[in-house]
This record gives sequence, C-alpha cells and structure tokens, in this order.
Amino acid sequence: MQNRVDPFGAIHAVPERGLFTGNRGIIHDPDTKTLLRKRWALRAWIICACDFKSRRREPMGRNRLVEGEPKPGWTELFFLDEVTALAAGHRPCFFCRRERAIDYASRFGAAFDIAEPRAPMADARLHRERLASGGRPVPLACKELGLLPDGAMIAADGQAFAIRQGRGLPWSFGGYGAPVALDRISDATLLTPATSLAVLRQGYRPVWHASAED
Repeated sequence: MQNRVDPFGAIHAVPERGLFTGNRGIIHDPDTKTLLRKRWALRAWIICACDFKSRRREPMGRNRLVEGEPKPGWTELFFLDEVTALAAGHRPCFFCRRERAIDYASRFGAAFDIAEPRAPMADARLHRERLASGGRPVPLACKELGLLPDGAMIAADGQAFAIRQGRGLPWSFGGYGAPVALDRISDATLLTPATSLAVLRQGYRPVWHASAED
C-alpha cells in the first residue's frame, strides 16, 4: 500500500516497514485501499506507536464507528524512525506517546519562549514549514552543516542524510548507510522543519532506527 513516508514528506508504496506509524487525517479510499489526491486533511501530523494497548487496525480500512456504521478512520502512515518522521513534518502523538509528546512540547515552549505551549501552536508553525504542506526548502551553507543537532535531516542531490555525531547518514527505506563526512556534502537544504529543529537544539532526543548504530 502507498503508506510509507520519506524524509521529504512524500508517501510511497514499498515493502519495507518502519518503527512508527502516524497520520495526517483521513486521506484514503477504504474500498480501493488507495490514497486520495490530497496528502493531508489536518494540520496535526502526528507520530504514533505501532504497538499500543493491543489495539488492532486494518490499514486503509474502516476503523471508525459512526452511529454503528464503520467509516474510514485516519490513514495509517509508516516511518523508518522518529528522525524521519520529524523531517517529514510530524510530531509526537499525545495519546499513544504522551511522555514523548510532553517532552517535545516543553522543549518547543523553551525554544520559542512560550510559557504554556500547546500542540496546536506547534502544528501551525510546522504546517507553514514542512515541504509536504507547501514549505520552502531552506538552503544551508557548508559551515552550517556542522552546527546542526543530532537528529536533523538534510538533502543534497535528492539524497536525504540524517545528522549524527557530526556526520551524515544516507537515508533509505530500509535504513541508514555508511556515514559521510559533512565536508563532502554540498548544496544541501534543510529537511527538518525549523520548529522541530529548534526542539532538537533544546535537547529532544528522537528514536533512531537500529541501522544508525551500525
């Protein structure tokens, strides 16, 4: 099914699976199990746990009851890891990943001097910034690459890289490749929205795919 998200925020049909699910609202046809033309229905793009209280869902099915009738529920999307999901413009869910969502929100408040941060505040910023909802690419000078926090993602020549310990890890649907020195990456643009980048700078630690450890 077309339900796997890359760091650019685009949705693909690939056999690999990732560590997290999430959604952008209802964007599928349950009869054909295909995406609609739209790629989001809400500003709240979230990152969810794949395993939560033994709940089961039928991907791209009718997972919502309205007056006893099954209706399309939110469209299940999947991500390699949280680093990828943040780059695509999603943020942690307050329902199934509450502790992580609270952590993200508190660091969002610290980053933007907001005394009582709320998820809709972050969602409004993210919606303007992420590439998949109309945000513009942010070019990066070579000297800026070394200043990016771990967990940020960049792109160069169509290839996405995750920043980790001062190097770039080439991204793929199956995992990360061998690290590349940042001085070998040129004409890079920032993928991670500015809001989530600020949250990473405040110390938020996203979950990485195991291949990043290799």
